[in-house]
Amino acid sequence: MRIAFLGSPEFALPALNTLAAAGHDIVCVYSQPPRPRGRGQKLAPTIIHKRAEELGIEVRTPKSLRIAEEQAAFAALNLDVAIVVAYGLILPKEILQAPRLGCLNIHPSLLPRWRGAAPIQRCIEAGDTKTSVQIMAMDEGLDTGAIYMAQNIEITPSDTYGTMSEKCANIGAELLLKSLSQLATTGLTPNPQSEIGVTYASKISKEEARIDWSKPAHEIDCKIRGFSPIPAAWTLLEGVRYKILMSRVEIGAGQAGAALDDELLIACGNGAIRILKLQCEGKPALEAREFLRGQKIPRGSRFA
Repeated sequence: MRIAFLGSPEFALPALNTLAAAGHDIVCVYSQPPRPRGRGQKLAPTIIHKRAEELGIEVRTPKSLRIAEEQAAFAALNLDVAIVVAYGLILPKEILQAPRLGCLNIHPSLLPRWRGAAPIQRCIEAGDTKTSVQIMAMDEGLDTGAIYMAQNIEITPSDTYGTMSEKCANIGAELLLKSLSQLATTGLTPNPQSEIGVTYASKISKEEARIDWSKPAHEIDCKIRGFSPIPAAWTLLEGVRYKILMSRVEIGAGQAGAALDDELLIACGNGAIRILKLQCEGKPALEAREFLRGQKIPRGSRFA
């Protein structure tokens, strides 16, 4: 089948690599336009853009797909199917209807729970104990299409956005390959989503990622793990910003935000958390033990 692949971040990389390794005819890759990055703010392509070039696949980076010329160029590819994985642009009806067999999307949540931009992060933040990777048909709604194939995954107390993203990306690539094989032979059976239990995974703001130490320990731990490594939950100590990247709920009580010992046990509104990994502003991320060798945070210090 003739395929176009639409994706931008690292989450989409296993799917692109799997399709290429399986010998599928990827005629074009669409990705977000290069953006300024790093200290020099030089324009840099997405990881999918770079990988597609390595594979010798044509890359297109339009700022919008609502322009008639872009829609005509997409239709001219004469696609059997388009694969969309965290692309980052809204696909209008003209794009969705162009491939002969439609557009398939990898979505990492138990749809209809967590439709939207940040499903893995919101899932962990909410304290969910399981999620799913689902191959769905794309329509004009926000993640409202029918489900073709799915695999559920448990979320452990040590999972972060980073670990779950990797798991979901790899499982999604495997499911995608199975879906395309079935699509080419017997066809896929669409299972409409339920209208019960719909929730939305909105984008995460920087201010929202600030830790409110008056919240219960479990809630803070879920936010830390759900936002690690990006955008990263953060807090202040004596005016210095710290990203908290890993934690564990422990027994403890005291003034919210106060260190209860010399090893980063921090009191919350109810209970306490042990900080296991953190990053001081302008410095590399470190495991707590390594961090404390170079900088002491004594009992009684107060995070805010």
